[in-house]
Amino acid sequence: MNHRHNRSGLTRRQLIKGIGAASLLPLMGSAPFAIGGQNAGRVLVVGGGFGGATAAKYLKRANPAIEVILIEPNETFYTCPFSNLHLGGLRQMDAIAHGYAELEDRYGVRVIHATAEDVDADAHQVTLSTGRKLDYDRLVLSPGIDMRWNALEGYDEEAAEKAPHAWKAGTQTELLRSQLEAMDDGGTFVMVAPANPFRCPPGPYERASLVANYLAQYKPKSKVLILDAKDNFSKQGLFTAGWERLYGDRIEWVGLSNDGRVTRVDADRLEVETEFGTVHRADVLNVIPPQKAGWIAERAGVTDDSGWVPVKAETFESRQVADIYVVGDATVAAPMPKSGFCANGQAKVVAAAIAASLESRPAPEAYWTNTCYSLVGPEYGISVAGVYRVQDGVIAEVEGAGGLSPADASDATRALEAEYAVGWYNAICQDTWGTPLGGRAT
Repeated sequence: MNHRHNRSGLTRRQLIKGIGAASLLPLMGSAPFAIGGQNAGRVLVVGGGFGGATAAKYLKRANPAIEVILIEPNETFYTCPFSNLHLGGLRQMDAIAHGYAELEDRYGVRVIHATAEDVDADAHQVTLSTGRKLDYDRLVLSPGIDMRWNALEGYDEEAAEKAPHAWKAGTQTELLRSQLEAMDDGGTFVMVAPANPFRCPPGPYERASLVANYLAQYKPKSKVLILDAKDNFSKQGLFTAGWERLYGDRIEWVGLSNDGRVTRVDADRLEVETEFGTVHRADVLNVIPPQKAGWIAERAGVTDDSGWVPVKAETFESRQVADIYVVGDATVAAPMPKSGFCANGQAKVVAAAIAASLESRPAPEAYWTNTCYSLVGPEYGISVAGVYRVQDGVIAEVEGAGGLSPADASDATRALEAEYAVGWYNAICQDTWGTPLGGRAT
């Protein structure tokens, strides 16, 4: 944190200035890009989450002459960030709900509520669920994730109705919350956590924290058991210290080396079996299964054998299909995590790159940041931050430009970080959808 110079030779001040240049270039209005007010090309954006909504907005900010059409089936988007607060009884669902009015009314984005069902990359054409076909000059895919059904034996879409994953915010979140409320005192909430990579690396452990907080208040004889397919997880030391500080032995974590990897799910019996044959029975079973890029990415031909999307580091254009750009959780962008903050930043880089390509200009140099807050308790926050740039053709973390919350922070600092988490959520939702007060604590 104290290094003034990184391996690139940039000072931290210079780097932040660079980040500002890359991030704010689209913010500077239409002057650098406008082409006499004429149509400067058509860009279709598929998916209205953190990545897609941000890309649509910043394309119009880069050049209002670009025709931008956002294709999103739902009129309301529920964010995965802060959905764990709903599970823990700290926030209502409508407080994580966002719409598209500002994109349409203020920025001139045309929003079509339909599902993109196919992509013809040769014809530069997307087919919608309505049967309509839309041509594009550039296509942005922000499809998020899909579950790899049956990657865990016995866990498919039908099983998810009995043992919810709740890893896409919405009806699954409501289902898991209702099961938790109905659980008898003395019950066990069992969570199955996946191996890397998956959406929101700290998310399972924040969820366990806020479920434990709820149980401590309303079902004090109950506990949380996490069965994990890995031995290490994001912010591990901070989480485990917080669990001991706030919840004693209420949360039990079993890692891969201690037979934590689940291989079979019986949703009817609310049972799971581990790699070495141990059977655990739950009163509420939360299975977070292995994941892959949202299915439209596969239809577009941009995924590889991993199920994720390799992209060009400088622009996030697909490495496999020209003129298709992909942002967010669907991409292979490590060491950047699969987070809403990263999707938002990637979308700004994509918007600037597309605006430049439509004018046959080189894309501006890109930098990204990520800040991720997690709540261990309502007044106990922790965080991790990182800065990233392209180095030798790949995305690399800038040494000395990020870090974790201090391990020995005071309760006052943890409380401040919890406040910062709310501010972070409101700010990024304001930037993405223009609805900052989606976050109203109950």
